[in-house]
Amino acid sequence: MLRSNAPSLTPGGRLIDPTAPRLPVIHQELGLLGQGHVRIAGVDEAGRGAWAGPLTAAAVILPPIAYYDRRLFWGVTDSKKLTPLQRDRWAYQIHKTAMAVGVAHVTPQEIDRYGMAAAGRLAMTRALERMRLDPDHVLVDAFPLEEGNRFADRQTALVRADTSCLAVAAASICAKTARDRLMQVLHRQFPSYGFDRHKGYGTRVHRDVLGELGPQSIHRHSFAPVRHARAAHPDRQPDQ
Repeated sequence: MLRSNAPSLTPGGRLIDPTAPRLPVIHQELGLLGQGHVRIAGVDEAGRGAWAGPLTAAAVILPPIAYYDRRLFWGVTDSKKLTPLQRDRWAYQIHKTAMAVGVAHVTPQEIDRYGMAAAGRLAMTRALERMRLDPDHVLVDAFPLEEGNRFADRQTALVRADTSCLAVAAASICAKTARDRLMQVLHRQFPSYGFDRHKGYGTRVHRDVLGELGPQSIHRHSFAPVRHARAAHPDRQPDQ
């Protein structure tokens, strides 16, 4: 059989870029729809590994048509595989067309107090509770909600769900864009730290400024690099 050299096209006639990120396969969501679950919430976080700023979670319920007509969200995938401009454009589209979106933050102080695992579950729960609709089923990325959580009996936790579930990919985009916007605000409050560039993650620039100035209250003081920087500035209080 001869191979065609004709370019591949999407159903909407767009040229498929073979180097583009792989889109979610949505098998999980189609199965849930077949079981009668209409309000399928995808949940994901942003900022888990950062040294500063909040942990942000988003929950998204897409309309069922999104799983049958892939042209509606043809570029939605794991937020880490998209450019900032692509994330912003898709976040706008998701907020505009989703059945429900909830976004929530967990502060650095809460992360220090509870630990990252508990903070992640808290962020996801808050995001789910901020949606205007109660989900029939919840898809979470890797880390399940704790037993006793009111959403725990209707959840499915999947490794790399942001690359296999459309709703989770949409949530990853909403969480990332919401957190990035907040880090821009924090940059205006703490301009020396470069939050507008690294968004609180552990870059060399961030490490150097921490060593020079010490941490602020927006930093996660339970994280080793921040603890070490604080120890080097014992007489300095945060936010001075």
